[in-house]
Amino acid sequence: EEEEGDLVEIVTTTGDRDVVDSGHFTSESAQILIGEIMGCNRDLENIQKNINDVKKK
Repeated sequence: EEEEGDLVEIVTTTGDRDVVDSGHFTSESAQILIGEIMGCNRDLENIQKNINDVKKK
């Protein structure tokens, strides 16, 4: 029987969802998530730049 906190839900930018046993939450999977977050951050920065460009016109 698993106790609360033994599962980790992973949601990616493509909307994929995965629930994994926290024992399988590895450095590699953390690096993948960090890459996803960095990609989202870059996209948000580009959107903000585009909004600012439109406001200037």
